Amino acid sequence: MKISYNKLFKLLIDKNMKKKELCEKAGISSSTIVKMGRQEPVSVELIGKICLALGCTANDVLEFLPDEDSEKA
Repeated sequence: MKISYNKLFKLLIDKNMKKKELCEKAGISSSTIVKMGRQEPVSVELIGKICLALGCTANDVLEFLPDEDSEKA
């Protein structure tokens, strides 16, 4: 199962917030944002920090996508 953080980046656009601002507000590193931009997994702790900083839930920043193999089954 793949994870997509596209919802997070849309939320940042909607809030007119730059990635650097999110890093500062959430206390996370820019490398975390880079990983998320590459759709790589990050820890639940980091997701929690982002959600607290943005006043949202995990459902607002990520979504699970089915693997291509499971779609064929």
